[in-house]
Amino acid sequence: MKEGRVKRILEAMKANDIPQMLVSSPASIFYLTGKWISPGERMITLYLNTKGEQKFIVNELFPINEDLGIDILWYNDTMNPIDILDKIIDHEEVLGIDKDWKAHFLIQLLDRNSAKKFVNGSPIVDRVRMRKDDEEIALMKEASRINDIVVEKAIKSLKEGMTEKEVVEVLGKDYAEYGCQGYSFEPIVAFAANAADPHAESGEQKLEKGMGVLIDTGCRKDYYCSDMTRCVFFGEPTEHQKEIFNTVLEANKKAIDMIKPGVRFCDIDKAARDVIENKGYGKYFTHRTGHSIGIETHDFGDVGSTNTDEVKQGMIFSVEPGIYLQGDMGVRIEDLVLVTEDGCERLNHLNKELVVIK
Repeated sequence: MKEGRVKRILEAMKANDIPQMLVSSPASIFYLTGKWISPGERMITLYLNTKGEQKFIVNELFPINEDLGIDILWYNDTMNPIDILDKIIDHEEVLGIDKDWKAHFLIQLLDRNSAKKFVNGSPIVDRVRMRKDDEEIALMKEASRINDIVVEKAIKSLKEGMTEKEVVEVLGKDYAEYGCQGYSFEPIVAFAANAADPHAESGEQKLEKGMGVLIDTGCRKDYYCSDMTRCVFFGEPTEHQKEIFNTVLEANKKAIDMIKPGVRFCDIDKAARDVIENKGYGKYFTHRTGHSIGIETHDFGDVGSTNTDEVKQGMIFSVEPGIYLQGDMGVRIEDLVLVTEDGCERLNHLNKELVVIK
């Protein structure tokens, strides 16, 4: 078990009057144990108790050879794991349930009156996971370092007639060479007007002179994710293209410049949005400014207009303003930032200024 992380979870449970909790999210189980298991429809859960009675209920189909430092309760497919769980839950206390807990398991616990009350325990783990420890920060920096290298190589590989899908293949090949576990999400490579769709699907569009190229991609390395977006131009851009690009770049920089502990996420979003609105493109910035990232590409928390939470040291999130003009072009520029004691540190160092591929 990752004792420091478990301690933080237990402290948060006590502060929120949740004496016991079930953690079933594979990402959160990995966060606390260092073991990644994808159980599918089967039940795998950590039982946490502020009295120190921690248990790990696991199906025998998922062998664990290493010592995780926790009592493992095994079951097989001929057994109902709820029978095991019902025996260890304190029926006289409140029980926290995380967001990944399946309804058909919850119904069985409800039918048995297995707890005094069932509450949403997800915010406990999610908010602790938002602030990365030193081990996580090192892993995130390495994943971002690799992402910088791979995206730079992909940009250098661009040539006339190349398709969006072929660029994605270049990214995947290079991630594999650096020992990554694959993409952290399906990459978005979009040429010209295709980039006006923020979640464009890379296709057979061929690269031609005068087109903008948007590459939004990330890798998964040692179970931690990277994410970055860069836009370049294949051939000299028009004044219109330059205006859109420079507006988004300014919005990205303005938002990053104000990040430090105590600043609200909604104010970071506003800093980016104000730049774009002041240039007359506000209605074309159609998404929030960023999202938290870590074990999952989209960890809990976002840089959006409704999030009044304050930024804290150790948080890592994206800053990715964009302008999307349907039938014309799209630009998004994204960096990951680590909140430090008195500011922030960009995890992406690949050039984000205007680049023209001749």
